[in-house]
Parts: sequence; C-alpha cells; structure tokens
Amino acid sequence: MDAAREPREAGTPARAGLLERLGLGRPELRAWALYDWANSAFFTTIVTAVFPVYYREVAADGRTDVLERFSELTTWSMVAVALVGPLLGALSDTGARKKPMLAAFLVLGVLATAALWLVERGDWQLASLLFVLGNIGVAGSFVFYDALLPSIASEEELDRVSTSAYALGYLGGGLLLALNLAWILKPAWFGLPEDSTVPVRLAFVSVAIWWAVFALPLLRSVKEPARVRESDEPARMGALRVAFARLAETARDLPRHRDAFLLMVAMLAYNDGINTIIRMATIYGAEIGLTGPKMIPAVLLVQFLGVPCAFGFGWLAGRIGPKRAVLGGIGVYLGITALAWRMASPGEEHPLAYFYALAAGVALVMGGCQALTRSMFASMVPRHRSGEFFGLFGVLERFSAILGPLCFGLAIKATGEPRWGVVPLVAFFLVGALLLAGVDLERGRRVARETNLSTP
Repeated sequence: MDAAREPREAGTPARAGLLERLGLGRPELRAWALYDWANSAFFTTIVTAVFPVYYREVAADGRTDVLERFSELTTWSMVAVALVGPLLGALSDTGARKKPMLAAFLVLGVLATAALWLVERGDWQLASLLFVLGNIGVAGSFVFYDALLPSIASEEELDRVSTSAYALGYLGGGLLLALNLAWILKPAWFGLPEDSTVPVRLAFVSVAIWWAVFALPLLRSVKEPARVRESDEPARMGALRVAFARLAETARDLPRHRDAFLLMVAMLAYNDGINTIIRMATIYGAEIGLTGPKMIPAVLLVQFLGVPCAFGFGWLAGRIGPKRAVLGGIGVYLGITALAWRMASPGEEHPLAYFYALAAGVALVMGGCQALTRSMFASMVPRHRSGEFFGLFGVLERFSAILGPLCFGLAIKATGEPRWGVVPLVAFFLVGALLLAGVDLERGRRVARETNLSTP
C-alpha cells in the first residue's frame, strides 16, 4: 500500500484532526518534518546569528576583507554540492540509497560543526574549512531529504507537509538559538567562564548534538523508497553506469517536464535573493555598525514569528494556490530589499529600526516561499525518479546560494559601500517572479502522473 494513503493512526479525534490539517497525520510524516527541526539549528546559529559574528571578531582577528571572504566561503561550499548533487541523486534512485546518503552528509555536517569548538582567535583558515564542510553536509543531506517527500506524502498533502516542516524548523532553530544566546550573553548563569570564547564554542557543539539527535526519527521511521527498474535498464548494469544513464535520460526528458524545469529556473533566480538575505543579514548589519547584542533579538523574531507564518502559508496555498502565494512572497521581498538599502544609507539615524522591520518581513514570507517551492516541485516529478530530479533541483538551489552572495560581495567590493550589495537582489526577485508566472502547475502534475512507474 502507498505510504501516503495508509489509514490514520489511532489517537484522539481532536489530536488526529489537528495533525491531519497540519499535514502531519502519520508517524513517517512527522519524522520527516522533524529533520527541518534538526538542521535548522545549523542555519540559525552557524549560518545566521552566532558564527558570522564570531568569524568576524575572533577567527578573522582584525582582517579587513571579512564580508567579501565570508561570501566567498558560502559560494565555494555550495559549488561543491552542486557539482555532485545530480549524480548522487541518480545513484540513490538506482539502489534505494536515499537514507544512507542522507546519513553520510549528516555525519559530515555534524562532525564539522562540532569541530568548530577548536576555532579560537586568529584561526580563520580552520574556521573557513569547517564552515565549508558544514555547509556541504547540510546542503548535501537536503538533496536526499527533499527526495523522500514524494514517496511519503500524497499530492494533496505536499503543500501542508512542506510548510509544516519549515514551521518546525523555525521553532526548533529558534529554541536552540535562544538557549545559545542565553549562555553567551549571561555565561555566569550557566557556570561558564566570562570573557572567554567558551560559551560561543559550546554553542557550536550544541548545534551538532541537536542536529544528530533530532535526525534519528527520520532515519528510523521513514522507509526507504523501493527501487523501480526502468524498462530499458539492463539487469546487470553497474550502479554508477545506471546513474549516469538515468541522468542522461533525465536531461533528454526535461522538455517533457518543462514546467518542473521552469520552476527550477525561477527558483534559481528568486531563491538567490532569499538566500543572500538569510546568509548575509547579520554580517551586513555588523558592517554598518550594528552590534551583535542589538541584532540578536531580530534573529529570534524571525524564528518565532516564522512559525505561525509558515503554517499560514500552507493555509494560504490551499485558498489561492501555491504559485500565487509565492508570487506574493516575492513582492514582500522586494520591499525588504528596499529596507536594506535605506538601512545602510549615509546619514540614516535609525538603522536598527529598519533591521527589525526587515526581520519581520523575512519572518512573514521566508519559510512559506521556500516550502511551497519544494512542494510544487515535488508534485511535478515522477516518484521513482525523485532522487535524480531533486539532485538537479539541488544544483540550482545550491547555485541560488552562490550567485546572490557572489554578486553581493562583488558589488560591495566595486563600490566600497555595503548598501550597494543589495541592488542585484532586485533583479533576482523580478526575474524569478516573471519565470514563476509562466509555470503551469496542473500541466506539470499531469505529466508527472503519466510518467510514474509503480513499485514492485
């Protein structure tokens, strides 16, 4: 029986009804969604709030090219995953290896994050290496995590499951970040030494533990999708040869799945802007004179306000459709970009107020836009080839974390002013919205249903 259509688990009607409405009515759906809770700690503490400031003030120890260097680190870590993502995705489909490959990247990311404990003043090379490895780990695991979604959720469940997972990610990442900030700002309360790097480095270790522990339900409860052999696939062909053959077939087949492909290209554009805002916000604020303690509450605002907003996007998608919901979110991001420009304008006396307004806007739309992009794509790919399709999706998603930070850094380097870094984001959002408007979801879903193969 298809896992997405198994009977509802036993439980009280009210509890079961709420979970069903949230898209979390079955154990495997909750276990899958909990991985967002697990890895979001990496994004909140390592990517967004704590590590960028630590890298700038401690590891870099006075270097003057911190903002440009940090954008380069983000670029190269995403390039590494983009280069191997499609092949790994196809390989996972040929041998039913999605969970083992997810686990391998998980281990890499967890170990690299835990090793940030070793980074002290002046250790910018070690900090850079471990940050790149951690980014490879989290990004690589997402290729296989996302590829599991079509095998556990029905087409009607995809939007709710994906947005609920993002909401859990906001909550989980926010809770651990709040704890991290408590012992960083008030170390004496926790018996930690003051005037040392121990509390911050302990935060890095806590992220590794959190990520590993809360990934276990997915590894235990989500079944590995059965392999489906293509009709023209030789029975004794090696797994690597099959993977390359299926990648070639997917490339030839992309015109048939043109709406899924167009969505990927649209996502490449608008997600570039989203990822740049996520990854560069705190270090951008630091460059224009905002201190860490002033920015931290804004980061927490994003996490906790993002929980109801992500759930709300799932509800909105059910009312107006996921494509219209994402287009509305892109409009909000254009307003956020204008705020970021104004925040860094010469003579601006209230940059902190703009930073908080920017944070509120990001919380409103960030999780919903990314979650609905994932669910729209999942609804337009054949289930038995989800690994290779999400491998290709992952390439463009990784490049959407490359071009934005790269253009951001180049614009700042060319002008010498941080605010010029946000100008390229306007083009990313406008191009993405235009391409997304051309996606025909119903046609894409129909093609996916026609090309699905049944498992043995």
